[in-house]
Amino acid sequence: MYPLALNEDSLGAIRRQLKRFIKARVQSANARGAVVALSGGVDSSVVAALAHDVVNTKALILPEKGVTSAQDVLDATSIAEAYKLPFTIIEINDLLNCFKESAKPILPARTLDRLSMAEANLKPRIRMVINYVASNADRRLVLGTGNRTELLTGYFTKYGDGGVDALPIGSLYKTQVFQLARHLNVPERIISKAPSAGLWLGQTDEAELDISYSLLDRILCELIDKKKTAQETAKLLGVELRQVQEISDQVLHSRHKRRAPLVARIR
Repeated sequence: MYPLALNEDSLGAIRRQLKRFIKARVQSANARGAVVALSGGVDSSVVAALAHDVVNTKALILPEKGVTSAQDVLDATSIAEAYKLPFTIIEINDLLNCFKESAKPILPARTLDRLSMAEANLKPRIRMVINYVASNADRRLVLGTGNRTELLTGYFTKYGDGGVDALPIGSLYKTQVFQLARHLNVPERIISKAPSAGLWLGQTDEAELDISYSLLDRILCELIDKKKTAQETAKLLGVELRQVQEISDQVLHSRHKRRAPLVARIR
């Protein structure tokens, strides 16, 4: 496991490993190439930067009108153009509205003018369906854009953005993805924007998680990689034990999102 702070040699080695991984996954599946959903954020930009010159890659840009910012669409488009990726823009509003209308009897009511999570999670699940329509139509693998921080904390939608064929940056913490992005010359405007899952207007990851990625990654690294206890981690980092324990619980309770469905054993 690499340290959180990566030097240029480490970043170069990681870049080469991840490109080999992408190429090997596509070849082993006898696929024609890959599909990447570009959000205009750093994670999807890094995956596109890694994939574009090792496999035939197509991009999808799947905004929600009224929620996805025009800047995010422009940034996603600029990444596709920079890497000469054929891309298609599909607004998800019609599909989302159709699904919400059909599922109205089982959707929870909105609370405090905010979407219920059941409704919000429809968005990444609809995007997942579109990704796989493109994948099946052209025999491609869907490359996911989840990072290690998101995977460990369960900060992704099961069978939404978690529904993919391979996770090239799934072993990199978010802060390491930022470093790799600079190594790959991803535009600074993309790297410096506030990360967001785009579930509702104005949503940001760090506000929803109630912690900065910098501190979250340090806590996760101590707990998971270095096998420290919550007490040891809190003391080492100078943070409240309560905060560390909450993150430890989050990792534990989201295990089901990282595992294949369990099969009942009949004896």
